[in-house]
Amino acid sequence: MEYFLQQLINGVTLGSIYGLIAIGYTMVYGIIGMINFAHGDVFMVGSFISLIMLVLLGVSAASGFFMLGLALLLVLLVSMMFTAVWGWVVERIAYRPLRGSFRLAPLITAIGMSIVLQNLVQITQGARVKPLEPLISGGYRIMGEGSNLVQISNMQIMIIITTVVLMAAFTMLINRTSLGRAQRACEQDRKMAALLGVNVDRTISLTFVTGAALAAVAGMMFVLYYGVIDFFIGFLAGVKAFTAAVLGGIGSLPGAMLGGLLIGLIETFWSGYFSVEYKDVAAFSILAIVLIFMPSGLLGKPEIEKV
Repeated sequence: MEYFLQQLINGVTLGSIYGLIAIGYTMVYGIIGMINFAHGDVFMVGSFISLIMLVLLGVSAASGFFMLGLALLLVLLVSMMFTAVWGWVVERIAYRPLRGSFRLAPLITAIGMSIVLQNLVQITQGARVKPLEPLISGGYRIMGEGSNLVQISNMQIMIIITTVVLMAAFTMLINRTSLGRAQRACEQDRKMAALLGVNVDRTISLTFVTGAALAAVAGMMFVLYYGVIDFFIGFLAGVKAFTAAVLGGIGSLPGAMLGGLLIGLIETFWSGYFSVEYKDVAAFSILAIVLIFMPSGLLGKPEIEKV
């Protein structure tokens, strides 16, 4: 029982990171009906910017609670700013000029932007793994002793709380703000939204920007939690987050978070009870089974063809 609870905590933590990345996929798809395959590498850039900023600031675990919190906030803001700019660039170069073209064209350019970003980071930062010393240590014992100890670390608490707060904030953004109303209008019918006075181009750009900023949050959480990154983490995390978005129902904000949590739990429990080499096979197999019986995902809505 103790081992199960510990794996549950680990799975929710990992799933929270996947969910934050998956929201970017589902927001873009919900508005323009296309997948931003450069989004995983935006997450990777957020991780590298966070690591570089932490090294430049000379932050360590001995910096003190106030200074450490202030440094992490500054790093997060800088990382979000850089990734937001990159999200805007991707939309302007890879999507806006090809919005009226056949659906495969933006997909190809998005993959091209992903490759450019991967190689840019590899050239500038090198291909070797980049480590980071643990900055947030400590935790709380929940139950058990010795090898049966169940505990949650302060880093895990921070990731889960951050995810819950951001999820609540984005739900409010979508439901209560003018930007959210514009996004929902563009999701239903972009032409009609434009006729009613909605600035469709600006709405789509802001969607890319906010999705990229969320990826930066996930990137900083990733580097703080695992303490090691390389230029290839964006591809793997991007595929997992895309899988999470599809599993939960792409186009659905709660579905993206639910899918992220499920993928994280599947990976963690499979690694804990079975062979770790097949955890990705298990995740994709569950996805295939769900889509056979629920083609729109767990919380997705079936597309209605407009005539």
